Amino acid sequence: MDKKIFIIIPAWNEEKNISPILEELTKKYENIVVVDDESTDKTSEIVSKHSVVLLKHIINRDQGASLQTGNDYALNNGADIIVHFDADGQFLVDEIQEIINPIINENYDIVFGSRFMSKKSKMPWVKKNILFPIGRIVNRVVLKIKTTDPQSGFRAMTRDTAQKIQIEHDRKAHCSEILHKAFKYKLKIKEVPMTVIYNRFGQNFSGGVTIFKDLILKKILK
Repeated sequence: MDKKIFIIIPAWNEEKNISPILEELTKKYENIVVVDDESTDKTSEIVSKHSVVLLKHIINRDQGASLQTGNDYALNNGADIIVHFDADGQFLVDEIQEIINPIINENYDIVFGSRFMSKKSKMPWVKKNILFPIGRIVNRVVLKIKTTDPQSGFRAMTRDTAQKIQIEHDRKAHCSEILHKAFKYKLKIKEVPMTVIYNRFGQNFSGGVTIFKDLILKKILK
């Protein structure tokens, strides 16, 4: 039986990037869901010209909340596998199949793309040498998880996994949250190499500090 695959794309002010991504995705996949997180540019207008599902937040809630909105829609519409994919052109459409293959062929529950395995990405120096090493330490010490990539946004999961992992961090800390819950629930986890194209810097140092505070506060409050 063919698996029903849903691609979830959170988008906030991505009018300059999202159209070519959707053009490429729609050639290969049927169920593509874009969650417009209350963009102030023409993101929704551009997305609506493509054969995809457009969901819209009426207030800006950030990436984690957008992914949960997409997950909920996919689950309600019969998804067997859910893929999280970025709107800014950093990930390669051709690598989606590599992310989902371990689920289809080896019965993994969740698969994470990693920038630190065999494929090479031209990563900004600060990310590679400061932010990500700190992220790995935080994940190991605070969340008790160990992976090569502490903040991978390119992932695939089964239906059962998406039902178990409810994303509670609305902001960027959702990456660590998903990893933490995957280990907490003792899911069958795999990392695969991925390519990342850095068109812009992305998460900066202050953003990394915010993620750390979110994780610590959440841990303390629990």
